[in-house]
Amino acid sequence: MPYVLSEQEQKTYSTMEELLEHNLERLKRGTLDLSWMNPRYPERWGVRIKPSAHGLTMMDLSRNKEYGTIPTRATTKGFVPRGAFIHPEEEKLLPDMGYDVLDKFHLYSDNVMALYEEAKSRQWNAATAIPWEKLKPLPEDLEKAVCQNCTLLTQVEFVAGDFPSKWVWRIPNDFFEVKAFLSTQMMDEARHTEVFRKRALANGGGLLKAGVGVEWALKAILDAPDHSFGTFILNVIGEGMILTLFRAGEYLAHTSVDQEIFRRCMQDEARHVSYGTMELKFFLDNAPDREKALEEMHSFADFAERAILGAVVEPTTVEPLMILFAGSVKKIDQGMDSVKMFWSALVGEYLQRCERAGFSRRDRCKIPLDLPVA
Repeated sequence: MPYVLSEQEQKTYSTMEELLEHNLERLKRGTLDLSWMNPRYPERWGVRIKPSAHGLTMMDLSRNKEYGTIPTRATTKGFVPRGAFIHPEEEKLLPDMGYDVLDKFHLYSDNVMALYEEAKSRQWNAATAIPWEKLKPLPEDLEKAVCQNCTLLTQVEFVAGDFPSKWVWRIPNDFFEVKAFLSTQMMDEARHTEVFRKRALANGGGLLKAGVGVEWALKAILDAPDHSFGTFILNVIGEGMILTLFRAGEYLAHTSVDQEIFRRCMQDEARHVSYGTMELKFFLDNAPDREKALEEMHSFADFAERAILGAVVEPTTVEPLMILFAGSVKKIDQGMDSVKMFWSALVGEYLQRCERAGFSRRDRCKIPLDLPVA
């Protein structure tokens, strides 16, 4: 079937055709332009940027105000690099790429450049970095508990890839540092999904039961109405609690393989949680009306906490932990006390993240401070 532009598309791309014909005609005439040789910041020309101890980093580039200053609101809705220039007469020819997250306070965090640099240096290969050859058989009940935990993690991990992919194409290139970091988060989560699926299958077990309550929590993340709200429910609540689960997973590991998986995933997850916490702080500190932003975020948090709680109290989430803490299904009741301690850490660490961002939830939290058991 031939590709045919609609009437609206023909109108949209008519500017492209006019520009094409203009430049073709100029080439035929042998006319040179050379306006590109006049930089926007001539005073910066010839000023070299020295690498720091970690190489030439984003932070090194940001130290000069001409190229490093990030605008509070995007100056273009296209791919024009921050610091490049467009002739004023040509600005009207630029296409609108549809970028609509235009305000810095909706996506920036003061640590995003450092997190990007760390993410680059800490990439790992789930096929070769994990000593799969050392995986030893476990008692059946423990293997099933491990596999159920891995099923949960396989189910949830790539929502932290899908969510940023839903927003990164809506963020203008004035905020390319954020776009770059979110791209590393997507890569991290692809690797996490891979490694937990492999662990579920590698030791003779398999994927077990997916939680319906988990699916509703993931939907709440993807349906978040803007980037700030979505980053809060994903990175601050969801990934923050997964980070607590990773710590427990390393502690409970019955094999060196499991220990290494959780250790490596923890360092990735910590970056995502750190970005979310500091993004929340930047949002609240820089919103035009802080009190309004606080109340709107509190209102969303009332819903978000309930959504994530629905995933955490699923039998597929809680019961495998009870077995892993107890050491066997026969002692599952003994695992309850340890799960209560885990729950206290889960909620306590979440509340600490909120306070670090200037967003106290202690008096409003919809997640019980203690495990809701008889």
